[in-house]
Amino acid sequence: MLFSDTYKILQSPCEGVFKDRGSKFMAYAFPIFREDELKPILHQIKKEHFAAAHHCYAYVLGAGKEIEKANDDREPANTAGKPILRSILSKDLTNTVVIVVRYFGGKLLGVPGLINAYGEAANDALNNGIIIEKIVCEHYQLSFEYEQENEAFRIIKHFGLKILQHHHTEKISLIFEVRKSQADQVIKAIKEKHFFEVKFLSEH
Repeated sequence: MLFSDTYKILQSPCEGVFKDRGSKFMAYAFPIFREDELKPILHQIKKEHFAAAHHCYAYVLGAGKEIEKANDDREPANTAGKPILRSILSKDLTNTVVIVVRYFGGKLLGVPGLINAYGEAANDALNNGIIIEKIVCEHYQLSFEYEQENEAFRIIKHFGLKILQHHHTEKISLIFEVRKSQADQVIKAIKEKHFFEVKFLSEH
């Protein structure tokens, strides 16, 4: 599999709905970047829909979809959270949570009916959203003496690096951003010049 340094995410929150035999399934999709962002969102949805029978959800996090979680909220096992999760993955999305609120209509839908309803509600929300592509970037700190400034900026210009911060003290220190797929090539070029100090900071 070829390495990819891009991922897809929702541009903004979106909503959807699905109805079956009197039950109403209302879906709310949000872009999120950390697991701790879920709790306040879920709390707000439960507050708005306190009379609903269930508040089921699933989310995917990480540029490589490293984290996947699903919650059935008292629905039969794998009839709610998993179908929601499949909807997220079918759109090739990450950093996304979908919460589906169910108002019970009095008729049991059975396992196939529930799987279909939760999946369709999630699909409707995601179909109503705008999906954008993000590039995974890495941040590095580069330090060097003043006499190496021209050489440093030659490398920066050659690779089209984005400078985020620039400090002048005893040395020049700057923080730059580079596309992940380009990072190895850039760092190799920097390290070939033994007078540069380079340090990885973070991935975004």
